[in-house]
Amino acid sequence: MIIDFKHTQSAHCECGVTANLINHAVEDSEQQLSEALAFGIGQGIFFGYLPFIKVNELPLTTFRCPVGKIFKSVTRTLGIDVKWQKFSSVPKAMDALDRELDKGHPVGCRTGGYWLPYFPPSLRFHFNMHNIVVIGKEGDNYIISDPVFPSIVECPAKDLALARFAKGALAPKGSMYRITGVPGKIDLKPALCTGIRGAAKSMVKTPVPFLGTRGIRFLGKCVENWPKKFGNEKTVLLLGQLIRMQEEIGTGGGGFRFMYSAFLQQAAGILDDPRLNTMAEQMTASGDLWRRFAVKAARHCKGRASQDDSVQAMRQVLNTCADIETRTFKELLSIAG
Repeated sequence: MIIDFKHTQSAHCECGVTANLINHAVEDSEQQLSEALAFGIGQGIFFGYLPFIKVNELPLTTFRCPVGKIFKSVTRTLGIDVKWQKFSSVPKAMDALDRELDKGHPVGCRTGGYWLPYFPPSLRFHFNMHNIVVIGKEGDNYIISDPVFPSIVECPAKDLALARFAKGALAPKGSMYRITGVPGKIDLKPALCTGIRGAAKSMVKTPVPFLGTRGIRFLGKCVENWPKKFGNEKTVLLLGQLIRMQEEIGTGGGGFRFMYSAFLQQAAGILDDPRLNTMAEQMTASGDLWRRFAVKAARHCKGRASQDDSVQAMRQVLNTCADIETRTFKELLSIAG
């Protein structure tokens, strides 16, 4: 049994799942969401450097909002009803999933991507925030719409169970969710303004120094101090973790900036506000700088750093990113109110 579900590939799993589930539930094709709109309305853009939270014994850096917030923010803002469930045991979780599939309901699940066998071995790592949509079952294999893959994939039941109950930080605990109702008409305009306003506040109105654009500056200061504080060997480990967080896990720092730029371009058309196109250009410029930072850090890790790749140079790049994003989000806050 396979649900007739339109699979659309995306750059980021939660945005793709959000857009695909909503587009499946909404009948009017003119009200379909793109991945970028889901990311923007869901207030996905963010930054935080949290040295007191460890991932694989190294500090956590995040370039997006907490896991699950995009889907929750989009559905709440658009007035879409959702049923959420978590489970205490594997049998209960898998039985509940099967019952929903029998009713013809596509089901979103949060998983540990390491345990999904259709991932190439080189791309597997322990990261418990990968979202997928289960759309059917054939024999002992589940049929999955994983938005980061170009087409539908299959996953044995035992592996999906492992992924749904992966251990470690942010363990999914069998988490699953599905859309139960949508309004007759979705009005995107107020949702766009709400999304822009919320994201802007989180970036420039945070009261703590390690979040938002202040957090970008804080990270730059830390990067500059790492060699003196920890020595070269640990600095390489810290930079490697930072690159991984930025470029490999999720969509990454630069990638999220490019995605937000696409959101602002689409919002400019829907809201008929050309000022948002200028903001989009600024976010693209910031994304380019984040990528430049990653290149400098990678050269440092490989022992190929020149003077232009020093920790001081990396800090300067991060400060410029902070300057651009501070200006952009303050302007967006004035536009969206």
